[in-house]
Amino acid sequence: MSRRLDVELTSTREDGTWTWRAAGAKVPKGVVEATLLPNSSKVGDVLKIEADFDIDGITVLSVVQQRDKSQKATFLQIIDDKPFAAVTEKLSRKPKNKDDKPRRDKRGPRTDRSSTSETSDKPRRDSATRPPRKPRVPRSPSDASAPPIVQLQVRPPAKRIKPQRTHRRAVLAALPEEQRSVAERVLDGGLRAVREAIKTQNVQLKADGKPEVKADGLISMAQDILPKLKVAEWLDKAEAAKKDLLQLDLRDLRAVVAGADDPMVVRDETTRELATELKLALKQRQESEMSQWLEDIKVSLAAVRVLRAIKLSGEPPKAGVLFPVELGQQLAKAATDSLSNEASSDRWIAILEALAFSPIRTAVKPLGAPQATTDALRQTVKRLAPLVPQIASLFAIEVKPGAQTPRPLRPPRPKREFKRKPKNKKPASPLLDASVPINTNTPSSTIDLATAPKPIDEASAEQLPVTDASPTSETN
Repeated sequence: MSRRLDVELTSTREDGTWTWRAAGAKVPKGVVEATLLPNSSKVGDVLKIEADFDIDGITVLSVVQQRDKSQKATFLQIIDDKPFAAVTEKLSRKPKNKDDKPRRDKRGPRTDRSSTSETSDKPRRDSATRPPRKPRVPRSPSDASAPPIVQLQVRPPAKRIKPQRTHRRAVLAALPEEQRSVAERVLDGGLRAVREAIKTQNVQLKADGKPEVKADGLISMAQDILPKLKVAEWLDKAEAAKKDLLQLDLRDLRAVVAGADDPMVVRDETTRELATELKLALKQRQESEMSQWLEDIKVSLAAVRVLRAIKLSGEPPKAGVLFPVELGQQLAKAATDSLSNEASSDRWIAILEALAFSPIRTAVKPLGAPQATTDALRQTVKRLAPLVPQIASLFAIEVKPGAQTPRPLRPPRPKREFKRKPKNKKPASPLLDASVPINTNTPSSTIDLATAPKPIDEASAEQLPVTDASPTSETN
């Protein structure tokens, strides 16, 4: 990339080139062809050049012509018959000494003040005899009809579950050394991960001309370890959920309660009491969150915060919950009034983005499109047309049958740069020691876990958190 630079010519060479350096500095410096310089150039001249900076060095591309500073600006000529008269000013005379300043007599008023001043002849009142001031009365508001400002309650954000690995480490520590690598593979991807690892190892062994690994004994070992690992992982999540039960996100709490119904977890007696406690806590949290959700919508409507109320209506604490009919009618009326002809396009865009994923979207029917319609508004209506066809018809936008339902817009996440510290790689541990046979029918074998892929099977997919969907119920 080229850029401009002020340089000073330092010397000439026999080959016809000139040496230069940055004006007022020692570096950068370089060589320029004489054909690029003016004919009247001499040592010490300061020129502005355009150069290309790359790995090989600095290459001068051209010399930029500078504006002559001696040129004067063009002046406008005043056309007038009257002769020009210069503007003069006269400053007041300063006193030569202190005696010229007016003085105030000790027994009389000041002589430098105007005689018309009403307070010039009045003596100053003593502070001891001055009456105390009356307390200031607060001013009444200029507009008494303005609605009072309602302070909306801001609830703290929910905490995400952060399970420890206490029970998981205990199970791994209790296993024999030759079975730990199998257990780690089961934790990463379940039984399918073990099968894929054996398959990958057999391909490598076959290419090397060695006997292949028989998978029956390894799969049997993984099946015996899997229930213990399932129970250990669930206990770690359940204890973490119980620790932050009042502030925990409902999605994580539902995922933990749903994991308690796994057949491997249900058969263990140590999980029954904790699972019952979490199910009861989930029921109480859902009832409490539902009441708070409806209360926040009502308060937002009372404070004329229509956009906030519409957004809250599309984010229920439990998916598939029915929206109250009476409250839905009030919210639909407020949304219709907000989408008036006089509202701005930005206001329309904000309301439509929230309304498209609200249960009252079909009940909102504006009277007409806004007066000032922008391209951004038309693009928003076109994208949300499958969800709000009655509003799309106001903009002459036709909804095609079978059109794909849009998704809500999410703010882009800022890119974070993480500086990872170099870790010492551990040597790959074999799946089973060659000196320990699995059973009488299967020969001893080893398998390398470091080079095998880690797929996720159905058993490990149940450990993922459950994501709540937006409600699809509508209020007519």
